[in-house]
Amino acid sequence: MAGDDDYIYDEATGEWRPAGEAVPPAAVEGIVVRDAAGSTLMDGDSVTLIKDLKVKGTNTTLKQGTVIRSIRLTADPDEIDCRHDGIKGLVLRTEFVRKR
Repeated sequence: MAGDDDYIYDEATGEWRPAGEAVPPAAVEGIVVRDAAGSTLMDGDSVTLIKDLKVKGTNTTLKQGTVIRSIRLTADPDEIDCRHDGIKGLVLRTEFVRKR
């Protein structure tokens, strides 16, 4: 008789699966994040803005050509998390950046 701990909840499919059929998290995270030019982005990459962007909640405008260093990928392939001079928690859409 199998116990309840022999099953694992698979968040990708929303089903309970036997522990032997569990998919490793690395295989589920196969999300490819691409910039405006189609280049693949990775954690720690530097990107350049391709247009002026107003930052919501501030009076700051990030100018075209601004370099953003050390980006972090998010669960959403269309967004990256980054930090810029005094703007914490800055999230940029990948359609507005190009890999350096």
